[in-house]
Amino acid sequence: MRCNAVPALTEEARPTGTRAGAPRAGRRTRPAALDFFAGSGLVTEALRRCFDVVWSNDVCPRKAAVYCANHPEHRFQPGRIEDVRGPDLPEAVLSWASFPCQDLSLAGNIEGIHSARSGLVWQWLRVIDESAPKPPLLVAENVVGLLSAEAGAHYRRLHQELVKRGYRAGAVVLDAVRWLPQSRPRVFVVAVEDAVPTEDLETNGPTWCHPAAARRAAAGLDGWVWWRIPEPLTRCKRLEDVIDFDAPVDGPERRGHNLELVPPRHLEQVRMLAAEGRRVFPGYKRTRNGRQVLELRFDGVAGCLRTPEGGSSRQLLVLVRDGRLETRLLTVREASGLMGVRADYEIPGSYNDGYRAIGDAVAVPVARHLAQRLLAPIAERLRQ
Repeated sequence: MRCNAVPALTEEARPTGTRAGAPRAGRRTRPAALDFFAGSGLVTEALRRCFDVVWSNDVCPRKAAVYCANHPEHRFQPGRIEDVRGPDLPEAVLSWASFPCQDLSLAGNIEGIHSARSGLVWQWLRVIDESAPKPPLLVAENVVGLLSAEAGAHYRRLHQELVKRGYRAGAVVLDAVRWLPQSRPRVFVVAVEDAVPTEDLETNGPTWCHPAAARRAAAGLDGWVWWRIPEPLTRCKRLEDVIDFDAPVDGPERRGHNLELVPPRHLEQVRMLAAEGRRVFPGYKRTRNGRQVLELRFDGVAGCLRTPEGGSSRQLLVLVRDGRLETRLLTVREASGLMGVRADYEIPGSYNDGYRAIGDAVAVPVARHLAQRLLAPIAERLRQ
């Protein structure tokens, strides 16, 4: 590994004691992976049981600080993907890209896959083109808008570019709610080189992970694969299991303001469910008919964690505590719990830094399930 070629993190980005460019000791026994747009390192965290992440990259110094605090042995290259060159990267089996979603999010402006931010996926493909040999296995992760916006046109464009490069590809939609008490559907585009035998990992048609948007986008596409992924077990973790009921709550003035924003019918439902023992009601502030309201959920699941760049506010909680209603924001540790992050995962920086780093990430058990049930078996074919 060319560790000396990796630029040092700035003092702002490097937590005390991390070794951003240090090589992993010992012989590698797992297939190598590259983690593009690595953010706070949750994909690296999810892949570690099946793959050895030998290089990663992100442009945000604060997310880099989270990454390097938890993965100090990994080679991390901070900076823009435009400055990454394929010949400089280690050889790898898997290249993963959780490319920016702002221009494909239904909460944003849907500027599309050729926009300045979501269009960075083309830089990822440029790096792949420059690599010799190219990684035989690719994953591109994004929001469901990649499949659903403009009748699937954005996905189809990406798919066609993958096929031109000698890959077969298919998209699956995995919702974190199958593993965690958070509604977070995400698209995972899995592409493999044409010559790799994967027939036993495919189906003849759509399954549980291929919703209507995927079926529409796939219509008539050459090189489309219906990937076979086993369904996860029934989720056991409840929202109440993630919440810290001892965390500080809002003062009387802010609490009163927040509760005034809750629609009366929602407050009535809170009281009914509280009488049955429910204690947590998450919600987001929205603008409805020209006025701000705090809309709550009552299904025992948190709304999708987001960042300000994703077009939404921070998630609020209405809590039943000591017989009265309280309000407060989610804590950073609660947000990380909703992403399936281990309890000792370090999240340095301010509240806003932590919320942004965790909210703009991939849920760990979702990526882990994909890695164990599909990516690792494909990688095993490549070793035979």
